[in-house]
Amino acid sequence: MTQPVLLDTFCCAGGTSMGYHRAGFRVVGVDKEPQKNYPFEFHQADAVEFIEQHGHEFDAITGSPPCQFAAAVSDWRGSRDNHLNLIPETRAAMIASGRPWVIENVPEAVRLGPLRPDFRLCGSMFGLRVRRHRVFETSWRALQLTPRCAHRNSDIPFEHKDERAFADAMGCTWMSKFEGRQAIPPAYTEYIGEQLMHQVMSKKAA
Repeated sequence: MTQPVLLDTFCCAGGTSMGYHRAGFRVVGVDKEPQKNYPFEFHQADAVEFIEQHGHEFDAITGSPPCQFAAAVSDWRGSRDNHLNLIPETRAAMIASGRPWVIENVPEAVRLGPLRPDFRLCGSMFGLRVRRHRVFETSWRALQLTPRCAHRNSDIPFEHKDERAFADAMGCTWMSKFEGRQAIPPAYTEYIGEQLMHQVMSKKAA
């Protein structure tokens, strides 16, 4: 059987893509901005339009729409109202493709997205010395079987003052420290990717 191919949209420098790669997928990334450090096949394009036009050609689709519309940090750097919420149209395009899918965003998107938190992950669940909370909605209403966050009353930092050290602590060693600001630790999507792979294989066998 050929290796399943996954489309990772809004891929940035490839933190999520690397996790899905480690879970066994051949990954193709799409982002509207050029990504010189992206480690896999890459297409510069509008993510939602690409899903609408090509999503059915892949075995699975994932995406991390911009989080600035919901992220608390947006209020420190400007109004959240200045940013679009692309979660609804991304979800609609993924559903229309007929393929299993995953959408990622910040925890605040659960209320504002809205985004269903099938997974709510933290670096401490995977032995990483980072506290980067992210939520994931899945097409199959996944079941999370991870330990609880282990950073309460501990010395695990939310962020390192050294951005290079923070990117490396997430496991994103190939990207720049600036790209690491928005990256997702690959351990998150490697874990989710194992369940996504089961969905893909079940669909192929049906």
